Amino acid sequence: MTKAPDTIGNKMRASVIALVGAPNAGKSTLVNQLVGAKVSIVSAKAQTTRTRVMGVRMEGKTQLIFVDTPGIFSPRRRLDRAMVHAAWSGTEDADAICLVYDAAKGDPRGLEGLLDKLRAQRAMRILILNKVDQIKRVKLLELSARLNQLADFNHTFMISALLGDGVDDLASVLAKSAPEGPWLFPEDQLSDMQERSFAAEITREQAFHQLGQEVPYSLTVETEEWKEFQNGEVRVEQTIYVERNSQRAIVLGKSGERIRRIREAAQAELQKATDRKAHLFLFVKVRANWTEDPERYAPWALDYNAE
Repeated sequence: MTKAPDTIGNKMRASVIALVGAPNAGKSTLVNQLVGAKVSIVSAKAQTTRTRVMGVRMEGKTQLIFVDTPGIFSPRRRLDRAMVHAAWSGTEDADAICLVYDAAKGDPRGLEGLLDKLRAQRAMRILILNKVDQIKRVKLLELSARLNQLADFNHTFMISALLGDGVDDLASVLAKSAPEGPWLFPEDQLSDMQERSFAAEITREQAFHQLGQEVPYSLTVETEEWKEFQNGEVRVEQTIYVERNSQRAIVLGKSGERIRRIREAAQAELQKATDRKAHLFLFVKVRANWTEDPERYAPWALDYNAE
């Protein structure tokens, strides 16, 4: 990560804001909306985000760094434990921690453990009630009061991350509370994710869209080749790894129809995100028990030994 020059004398500010919450609360959608570009993949399936992703937004002379974290849930597998550990690790150096809650779910039962940990944090605590367009106002106010009783938040925002409602107000308040200090990223940088990793995430997102409930969680994508041409186009070769031959057959589909759809959708999304023509080539291979391989955790910066 390249740091910008020290500009404390110019009263520039920077703030790190961690977003935490249960799976499917809308954290990734909110980060993308705040940044104004796609920096984190989104899926209707839970536990799509596997590692911390930073998105950057400029508010005048203030740089806001949003940390999108994996959803917090009760882990059962090694990968689950690593993801939950990454979520809480994302709060360690944060100036503010935002709890993003799906207001459409109503009753906040099941959040006790998360709220206990949140109360122990020193950073400013912000409650973000998302998807407010899906709940009646009376119920929304009751939910806000209940959650504030449980965790005593410094601020509460009611937003729709998908529609963008209330997002600018959230960014404005965060900017006003940002500490004085140098920017952590160049002004025109939107994310900390490298292109090869981002391309792999794009393909994994499309696989989540195309596949059923079980296969995506046994699937990972690695970018094997990223070759840029003088005309600005790029050739990308990726391998989709699954754990069993039966899963490989599902990903390929009859006569290769499903992998073709995944490739076409991922290539279109990659071209849109990078604003350049991309030639994407996908291969599907079996890597048995890859979730028990420490080397697979390194590219995501996940702790293989997380408890």
